[in-house]
Amino acid sequence: MTAHSNVPRTPPRFSATFDPATLAEIRRAAATGIYDIRGSGTKRKVPHFDDLLFLGASMSRYPLEGYREKCGTDVMLGTRFAKKPIHLKIPVTIAGMSFGALSANAKEALGRGATTVGTSTTTGDGGMTPEERGQSQTLVYQYLPSRYGMNPVDLRKADAIEIVIGQGAKPGGGGMLLGQKISDRVAAMRTLPKGIDQRSACRHPDWTGPDDLEIKIEELREITDWEKPIYVKVGASRPYYDTALAVKAGADVVVLDGMQGGTAATQDVFIEHVGLPILSAIRPAVQALQDLGMHREVQLIVSGGIRSGADVAKALALGADAVAIGTAALVALGDNDPIHEAEYQALGTTAGAYDDWHEGLDPAGITTQDPVLAARLDPVKAGRRLANYLSVMTLEAQTIARACGKSHVHNLEPEDLVALTVEAAAMAGVPLAGTSWIPGKTGGY
Repeated sequence: MTAHSNVPRTPPRFSATFDPATLAEIRRAAATGIYDIRGSGTKRKVPHFDDLLFLGASMSRYPLEGYREKCGTDVMLGTRFAKKPIHLKIPVTIAGMSFGALSANAKEALGRGATTVGTSTTTGDGGMTPEERGQSQTLVYQYLPSRYGMNPVDLRKADAIEIVIGQGAKPGGGGMLLGQKISDRVAAMRTLPKGIDQRSACRHPDWTGPDDLEIKIEELREITDWEKPIYVKVGASRPYYDTALAVKAGADVVVLDGMQGGTAATQDVFIEHVGLPILSAIRPAVQALQDLGMHREVQLIVSGGIRSGADVAKALALGADAVAIGTAALVALGDNDPIHEAEYQALGTTAGAYDDWHEGLDPAGITTQDPVLAARLDPVKAGRRLANYLSVMTLEAQTIARACGKSHVHNLEPEDLVALTVEAAAMAGVPLAGTSWIPGKTGGY
């Protein structure tokens, strides 16, 4: 027995800087010599919609009666130039997720669910599949730097075209689809060798700036006889200037994607350390539209971590016209479902934390090209689950709008919001709760 055996010891304490996750990543990097790749979105906590609250009606505002007074939810997208703007029944759309990243059954399920509730889906990189086009009443066709799967025939079949400049999870970076997911069908659609890693370019090959983008938009309008709305999607990093330049280039719709948005695969350091939370990006984008006299004429869709009807309502109150969901839609289909817990455990993870989408081993059959795994997802049942989820989100947004005395969800405004933290108040441009003070602006108490 040593002299100090009876001296009480200080309990073990992890460093806030070198926490267990950081230590594990250092050891992994030291052992492998390569950076970590994963899917999904940021896992660090950043200011988000939970830091905002609505001011429901009481004496100074008059609420609407939910059972007798209507509250509209529809939205028109592409009203600036398109001959055939899109009319959606709800302000929640499905973000771009490619066939390749997702299975064909998953793409079909997204189309089924969206169509049931009257909203749109988006193709993602890699082209258009018959499953998605066949089940999507309204389909947006993404035009990405890779040009994988792009052809004018499918482009004309779409209801809108989305030019992707950046993605919230990796603004300034290109896409990844690793070889294990490049099946015969994916390879044929993308004109790639089977089983070889695909890394998309980080910028479009035929333009270098907004002036060139204007020419590209004109070209796409001519290909589609000026019928289809043209979206421009940017990752949230410099939202004021990017929005202004997209408007200058002739966009009908700007899609703004925050850092909480998911991705099929990219470097973990990219996901966690590049870009802006969507909460901080909406108001600058709206300000750009207002300064140009284009707010509501050029529609704004925001995405990145949208989870509930409350998130939808808050985004609309800050000035967006609609939102897009990706990760949440996959969860609604069955992604990370505890029913597959034993298989997640076998992959070294657990339900709710599975993010190795690039490996193509998804037990839920969603982020895979393995035919046996993909067959597990019933697109009819999964589509019904997504439709239920979208319906609930819409009802929640309506409930909040009625409580604020609004007859349409687009009538929600910043005046209906307060913030719980100084950071959220400054980012959203709304008062700190219990005060009239908006950080960065004079006055208040």
